[in-house]
This record gives sequence, C-alpha cells and structure tokens, in this order.
Amino acid sequence: MRRVGYLSLVAAGTAAVASRFVAEAIEPRSVWGLSAEQVAVTALIGVAVVLATFGSYRVVSGWLLERSASKRRQHDLRNVLRLTFGLAGTVGLLGVVTEQWLGVLFSLGIVGFGITFALQQPLFSLIGWVYIMVNRPYQVGDRVAIEDSKGDVVEVNFLVTTLWEINGELVSSNQPSGRTITLPNSVVLSSHVKNFTQEAFPYVWNEISVEVAYETDLAFARETMVRIADDVVGEEMERNVERYRKRLAETPVELEVNSRPTVNVEQETSWVKLKVRYIVHPRRGQRTKNELYERILAAFNEHPDRVKFPVSRNR
Repeated sequence: MRRVGYLSLVAAGTAAVASRFVAEAIEPRSVWGLSAEQVAVTALIGVAVVLATFGSYRVVSGWLLERSASKRRQHDLRNVLRLTFGLAGTVGLLGVVTEQWLGVLFSLGIVGFGITFALQQPLFSLIGWVYIMVNRPYQVGDRVAIEDSKGDVVEVNFLVTTLWEINGELVSSNQPSGRTITLPNSVVLSSHVKNFTQEAFPYVWNEISVEVAYETDLAFARETMVRIADDVVGEEMERNVERYRKRLAETPVELEVNSRPTVNVEQETSWVKLKVRYIVHPRRGQRTKNELYERILAAFNEHPDRVKFPVSRNR
C-alpha cells in the first residue's frame, strides 16, 4: 500500500515539473477559448493534485493501519481518511481548474446549503456516521439490535451500516440466517440501539429455565443446577464479573453482582420454574445453553425420586 503511495507522489511531482516545461514548449493556440498552453498546464497540475492526494492517502493510511492491530480501528480509520483526503482532493482539483480558491470554497458552501434541502436523508445518514464514529454506539464486529433488525456489524460506511442477520424469519436461537441487512446510519439518531458485544464489556447475562413439579426437592435441584453451571461457565464468569465491577465503579450506579451462577425460583400454576443465571459471550450463547440443558436434564434424570417433572410435560 505504501509503495503505491510513494510511486503516486513521485508521479505527481513529475506531472508538476512537466507542466513547467510544457508551458514553455507549446505554441500559443486557442482551444475552446483557452490557450493550448493553459489547457495543458491545467491538465497536468490537475493530474498532479489527484496523484498527490491518492499517494498521500495510501502513505498515511498504510503507516497508520500498520500501527493498529484492531480490525475495528482499521475499518474506522480507513473511512475517516477516505473522507478527509477525498474532500481535500476535490477542493484542490476544483481550485486548479477554476483558479479561484476562495470562490470554490464559497461555491461549495452554497452547494452544501442547497444539498441540505435536496438530500436530507443522505445528509442525516452522514451525520449519523459522524455520531457513530464519535460516540461509538456500535462498531464493526459488534452484535447489535436496531429497530427490528439484529445481526453482526460487518461494515459502517458514510451512509449505511451493513449487518449479517441473526434470527429473522428463517432461523432462531441466535443463529445466522445468511442474509445481510442494510440500515441507513440516520437510524441511530432516532432509534434504540442494543449492543450485545460492546468493546468495554462484550458479555451478557443469560438464563435457561427448567420446569419441575411441586414434589421436587427444590434445594437439591437448585444445588445441582448451580454446580453444573459453575463447571461450565463459573471460572470465566468470575473473571468477567470482575471486569464488570470495575466498569460499574466508574458510574454512580450501585449494584450487587454475583461472581458465580445463581438459580432463581419462579412459581407457576402447575409447576415451579428454576432459572439459572450466568454470564456468556453472545456468540457462544446457544452452545452454552445446549450444554447446560443436556447436563442438567441428565443429572435430574439420574434422581427421579428427588426431581419430578410436571405430569402434562407442557413446557
């Protein structure tokens, strides 16, 4: 990337130098009301501006991207640099062609004012992109839910955000559907954004429930569920809870957080519902649920005298 940038800068310098020699070598002739000398020089300087802008972008982006190990940071940085160098190159090229730098800036201001009314939705999406870059409601790689859409963010460009869909009409259980969803960035300015994997704490609390009959030894059932959940996610949960507590300490919120899995009891009309609560990474949520269900039901079935299920089995 940087090698191409250096070559572009060399080519830009060559075009700029060539414009000086061309100005002296071309005989004065008129082309569309302009002298041939002026047309040739303007064309060469315009090419130099384009090459210089492109070369500078490749060199700067290559240098900065090499120092960023995070793919998320690289994606955002690449977009910011494209916008910055794109605007600079456009202004520079128009200034060379018109030879009226102040006029170009003034004209861009007038055009921008007109675009505000003519292209409100794209403008709001661009503002939404700036909001996303500054406030970070989500970034590339996060799993989010925006309005009725849920998925993994794979791209955030100037106008739209692209998700790989999770759930939807095709599948359930937080599984990918294979479809992509394109959302205008303006949606973050007027909708709720749920981020399941934010960088500071990419974990969520999850629950699975098992319904048992009233004749069940609840103390035994709860202890069994806690023991199994602790074997599956206990150590990882304890480490992640410490991270959460440190983050919580930075806020005025006072909240008690258990370091290990717990089981809550909920009374229903015909049975008792036992819910085991734990922390898990969202992308491992369904696999963890499957493992917990299999182990818990196997352990309960080993003790039919102590754990009984509702007779109707409507669960």
